Order: sequence, then structure tokens, then C-alpha cells
Amino acid sequence: MTATTITRLHPAPPQVGGALTLDDLIELHAPRDRATPRVRANFVASVDGSATAAGRTRDLGGPADLLVFDLLRRLCDVVVVGAGTVRDEGYGPMRLGDDAVAWRRAAGLPDHPVFAIVSGSLGLDPTSGVFADAPVRPVVLTHDGAPRDARARLDEVADVVSCGRDRVDPRLLVRALTERGLPQIHTEGGPALFGDLVAADVVDELCLTVSPNLEGGAGPRIVAAREAMALKGLSLDHVLLSGDMLLTKWSRRR
Repeated sequence: MTATTITRLHPAPPQVGGALTLDDLIELHAPRDRATPRVRANFVASVDGSATAAGRTRDLGGPADLLVFDLLRRLCDVVVVGAGTVRDEGYGPMRLGDDAVAWRRAAGLPDHPVFAIVSGSLGLDPTSGVFADAPVRPVVLTHDGAPRDARARLDEVADVVSCGRDRVDPRLLVRALTERGLPQIHTEGGPALFGDLVAADVVDELCLTVSPNLEGGAGPRIVAAREAMALKGLSLDHVLLSGDMLLTKWSRRR
């Protein structure tokens, strides 16, 4: 465990105030059955509901949030991110640290999760480090109507997979990844992609960090839906506390 201290508030721990170890955190977040497909999302939001501060998520987080962020990558088969978020947040190749790689090897998993980027326009740079330095060949999830020339360029550095006729269909996205042997699907956004996943009701779990800040209302919410949708009920799995920051996990109530 690092110097970051995380304690459990809910469900009530056996002893109040006891700091959680990394093994404790892994147990709280590990899938019960890796063979059963599961879509998990991870977001941070300010107390007043903003998913960004000055256009970026990283300024809302902290050491505890980063610890859980890294841990969720360790536990998944594939990390799914929208192309806009890849650009805005300055994503590099999906490469885990040595400790995470050692843990995955001991668990019988590949060294690194696959990086899957969702893009309808295929406005991605095939020479960027996301592709050139990737430890595992990335996947680009798009649709049949995507530009053919851009697809041909990306085909050289990634597996380009069509998941719909004129837009990426979240259900086909989940099916495509599961059929590739990647049932533990983890998404880090952004809000537009998450909105599509929520609308399609394919999200099984949400890990949400509540940042102890007020952003002021200029930033987006974690969900940017295309249209109004019915409520999707959730069950609270746990609440963790680190300083003034809350780290929560919710499961879709079906």
C-alpha cells in the first residue's frame, strides 16, 4: 500500500478506520467470474456534478483515485475509450507498470489489457505512440460508414472492427470484444461514449469518485446522452473514503 490511506465506510467494515491494503482493494473490485461478460465504467466528478475541471479530468482526482484507476486497468481484459477523450486527455499506449504486470502474470492474464478506441470518423493518427508504442495491438471500434482511406491507414497498426452500419452500436461493441476473448470490458469514457453505453443499457458497473470540489457548472456531466432515457437503477456496492474524497462502486440493478 502506498502512503495514500483508504478506508471503507459501506458496507460497515469489521473495525472502523482500518486502512485498506492493495489486496483489499483488488478483492473489492475483482470480477467474481472472469468468463461472464461485464462492462464497467470509471469516472470522477466534482460534488456539483462536473466530469472535468478546465476541460480535463485529471485535476479532479488525487492519489486514491489514481490508485483505483490503475487497479481497474489491472483487472480488465480491455480498456475502451472514445477517440475524443484519447485526444483531450493525452492518452499514450496502454502499458501497465511492473507490479501490475507481475500480478496479471500470477493471475494467468496477459501482461497488458487491450486498448480499444471508439471512433466513427477514424480521425486518429496511426503514427502516434498510442499505436506505435503499444505493447498489444490496439483495436479501433468503428462503423461501416467510416472513411475508407482512414480505415486503410489504421488497418496497418490496429485491428479495425465495425460495430454498426452508420454509428457504433454499443451492443455490437460488447459482442465484438467478447468474441475476441475480452469479456471484462472497462471504459474510461468520455461522456458521449458512456451516454451511448447507458442508453443501450449495457453498463453493469460504475466506479465513481466524488471529488471534494465545486467546479461551478461549466463542465460536462459523466453522461452525455443523445436523448432523454428512462432511469437505470443502481445498487450501491461500497463507499470508500480517502481524506475528503469518496470512492464508490455501483452495480446495475436488473
